[in-house]
Amino acid sequence: MSDQTSGSNDPGDGENVRDGGAQGGGEGDNTPELDLARLRVDVPHSARIYDYILGGKDNFEADRAAAAEIVKYQPTIPRSMRGNRAFMARMTRHLVTEFGITQFLDVGTGLPTSPNLHEAAQQVDPTCRILYVDNDPIVLVHARALLRSNPAGRTSYLDADLRDPAGILDSDQFHETLDLKRPIALTLIAIMQMFEDDEEAHGLVRRLVEPLAPGSTLSMTIVPDDPEVEAGSAIYRARGLPMRTRSKAEAERFFDGLELIDPGVTRSTHWHPEGVPETGENHMYAGVAIKR
Repeated sequence: MSDQTSGSNDPGDGENVRDGGAQGGGEGDNTPELDLARLRVDVPHSARIYDYILGGKDNFEADRAAAAEIVKYQPTIPRSMRGNRAFMARMTRHLVTEFGITQFLDVGTGLPTSPNLHEAAQQVDPTCRILYVDNDPIVLVHARALLRSNPAGRTSYLDADLRDPAGILDSDQFHETLDLKRPIALTLIAIMQMFEDDEEAHGLVRRLVEPLAPGSTLSMTIVPDDPEVEAGSAIYRARGLPMRTRSKAEAERFFDGLELIDPGVTRSTHWHPEGVPETGENHMYAGVAIKR
């Protein structure tokens, strides 16, 4: 979506997001209808700030103003965001290649960027099946970009909230797309900063992991508490947007009870890098663990 006063292009060729709720190896139209009342463009929004900083067009003046202030105090945030997306793609390919996982549950999907998770997965194995979950109306606008699956696999989109794990796990979209009897890769990429309370955050992760089959994995990126990141995070909070930073030890706690895959919790650029990684300073913490 774009701010018409800025001269930006409209999104996605004007596609109606109600078309194609599931694509690929399954059929159906389960993409929910957009509730325009949920779509506020007069206040900054975390996903649109992220989009703007990464050079996207799906943002508005309020987002651009907030982003400019954040970058002033956290000048490394663009490369941190790029590092986060690069980790997501590497992690996805690694899980398919090294662990044979072909099912992904991506909660807190965010706005589509290339490559999307399903593109990275299906590039390795076209039969991969992915369920994207978000309760953000701006993401719903772009749902069709997340549903362009390889015909051999499947992608679906569920309009649901991480705060309601049962609503995710009990949904028709979940059971039509994923099989709980087989390993599932649960991905929570750059989402836990939305939760200030550690008890709530850890409880939500546990409730999503508990019903997954042995061999399933949990992949996460966590906003670090580096001084520069703290300065940028203060701007988010001043704009009314949650932004909870965490230490490495706090990030590691999310994986309690699971077996961390080498190299454990590290900076996103240092997790199985392709080539020489750039410095990890200010980059997000990243980790992948397996359920035995």
